Amino acid sequence: MCHTSTTMASANDVQRLFLQGVFSRSILSFKHALVLWEKCIDAVKAANPTLDIRFSDRREDWDLFVISINNSLNSLDLEFRHLTDEQTGREMYAMVNRKDDEIAQMATDYTPVEIAYFKAVVEQIMLAPHEAYSVSSLLALREVNFLKTNMTKAQAEIVLGSFVAKGWLLKSRRGRYSLSTRTLLELLPYLKSSYLEDCLECVICYEIVTRGVACSTPNCKAQLHYHCCRKYRTRNAKCPACSQDWPQDLKNMTPVGEEAIKDGQDEGRRVQRKSTEDASDEEDEEEEMEVEPLQPSHTQTQSRRKGKGKGKGKGRQKKVPANMDVDDDEDEDDEDEAPQQTQVNGRRRTTRTR
Repeated sequence: MCHTSTTMASANDVQRLFLQGVFSRSILSFKHALVLWEKCIDAVKAANPTLDIRFSDRREDWDLFVISINNSLNSLDLEFRHLTDEQTGREMYAMVNRKDDEIAQMATDYTPVEIAYFKAVVEQIMLAPHEAYSVSSLLALREVNFLKTNMTKAQAEIVLGSFVAKGWLLKSRRGRYSLSTRTLLELLPYLKSSYLEDCLECVICYEIVTRGVACSTPNCKAQLHYHCCRKYRTRNAKCPACSQDWPQDLKNMTPVGEEAIKDGQDEGRRVQRKSTEDASDEEDEEEEMEVEPLQPSHTQTQSRRKGKGKGKGKGRQKKVPANMDVDDDEDEDDEDEAPQQTQVNGRRRTTRTR
């Protein structure tokens, strides 16, 4: 006579089922995470009615459950991390790789070439002028020109669509790409280590800000998420940093994010670079970044032609003692069209006028 042994469900199976549910989703809200937790408890209790486990919607019980999950994930260098969505203000959760090579976690879905392209687009988003933290479709596609690959713009357009479909990037009605909550959650250590000076922090929740508002008072560095600002305004109408009165309507405050830039203002390509050691302090104070035109103007073209075969230094452009500059785009555009050139004074990257 054959006997089949079965293992009774235990309380530890709640955590196992929950992790399976999390891994099957890229990102989920706090509300959905609670529902998933409750369903896992119900499933385990149905398998073993003798277990004394109960669901609780109290915040402290949820926090203890998350701690227990992360303790189990320590050996795998994974973390069940949360971040507030900048648009909705909802608390979101995702499984995050804690290692230093956060970008490499996309390798399971994308090729090395596509990952390099993603990093290039992320850089243009992080270095966007006016604290816009977004890049136009045109500039995003032009990034393939600077990759040492044979990726075409048609292929890049498909890959960009995949980034949006899988929740790595957001695309607005204006056709601008920005970082999604999933990207901020999973790549935050990478962003802070690579673009520390370009990462803004909300003065209320102390999380990264890529969409929100900023105080319009000159020299005030206060930036807030929209949802943080609305909550703060219910009890205080003054800036938490400089104590100046704020306008009643948030639309009258300085925007952070896509609304901070107009179409055509980010025509140049920005590149992060270290300051040159031989740059004088005076030059460093005068210029921190120069945005070069996408194509040389007619005057610049003539100057370069005249400079050929002549003495050293003639026809050269001014050296920029900056941390970032913008390279000339290699696309074939109309050379007679006068480019726009913008310079940003001061040591900050931003060109936002307060």
